[in-house]
Amino acid sequence: MKLLKYLLFLILIVLIGGAVYFGTKEGKYDLSESKVINAPNSVIFNKINELRSWEEWGPWKKEDSTMVFSYAEQTMGEGASYSWTGMMDGSVITTSVIPNEEILQDLTLITPGGERNPKVYWRFEEVEGGTKVTWGIKGEHTFMDKAFYAFSGMDFDGDMKKMHVEGLEGVAKAVIEDMNKYSITVEGIKEHGGGYYMYTTAATSLGDIGVKMGPMMGKVSSFIQQYKITMAGMPFTIYNEWDEVNGTVIFSTAIPINERIIVFEGDVLCGYMEPLVAVKTVLKGNYTNLAEAYQKAQEYVAQNNLVADPGKKMFEVYSTDPGSVPNPAEWLTEIYVPIYKDQRTNHPNNSGDK
Repeated sequence: MKLLKYLLFLILIVLIGGAVYFGTKEGKYDLSESKVINAPNSVIFNKINELRSWEEWGPWKKEDSTMVFSYAEQTMGEGASYSWTGMMDGSVITTSVIPNEEILQDLTLITPGGERNPKVYWRFEEVEGGTKVTWGIKGEHTFMDKAFYAFSGMDFDGDMKKMHVEGLEGVAKAVIEDMNKYSITVEGIKEHGGGYYMYTTAATSLGDIGVKMGPMMGKVSSFIQQYKITMAGMPFTIYNEWDEVNGTVIFSTAIPINERIIVFEGDVLCGYMEPLVAVKTVLKGNYTNLAEAYQKAQEYVAQNNLVADPGKKMFEVYSTDPGSVPNPAEWLTEIYVPIYKDQRTNHPNNSGDK
């Protein structure tokens, strides 16, 4: 009997000691990881703000293949939410959104020890090389949680770090894939009205077109703003001479205007494009896909027995302003390959011409 009392006394001491130990052990946590992603702030923000995308980039299904996601009617912005079932059920609701800066969320986890309600936060900061994205979680462990982690050997901090690192890598991959999406549509033969335009011209290697084009377009735009000239459409580029053999090109960057402007000095001049007929091709996506778009336009010309008009120059119109549309996948470029209007009578390959 004395031995039993002694054992009970020891157990009581252990329990009291454990309670004191775990009760005084720090339970609050605030864990986060950051990653710089080479993409515009708003593109990344929109990806994460849309909760339906979480199933795409999240690492959770690697840990639990039984997870099934359910989405509310609203999945973007403040009040958006989704839930899931699996080895551990849970839900997320977005409680606060500062566009391109911060997203705050309430996370609910149904654990064997009861419901847990940590807070989730996202922060977005423009930095050199892209956007710094921070994903964090904060809350407080219960007494039972602290005891469980101590005796089970589970590394809560380490598991959270792994999830955040893998999740941010998933976001980066998903965003880059989204930005690289593109489509090419050959719309066929179209009439273009031509008109006056302000332009500047340069010669360069084929590989340096993009480097030259930006400053040249900026020069034309500044000229138009300086003299308060009204734009009559979106900027475009005319390819005057294209030498594939020597790898060079002479091109002009231009902005359409409503009337003729007489220029007395400088290298920004006024030109005129006569109305023409052309094969129109639309590229939706990054300008890096322009070569493929031109190839498809030329294939259309050949397949339909059309004849390009060498007296008129190919040109491309930038229907979307990258300054206001940061995602390259949404950029629209119209490509025009001029052809003879009347294939029967007015091109040199027709045997009826004398």
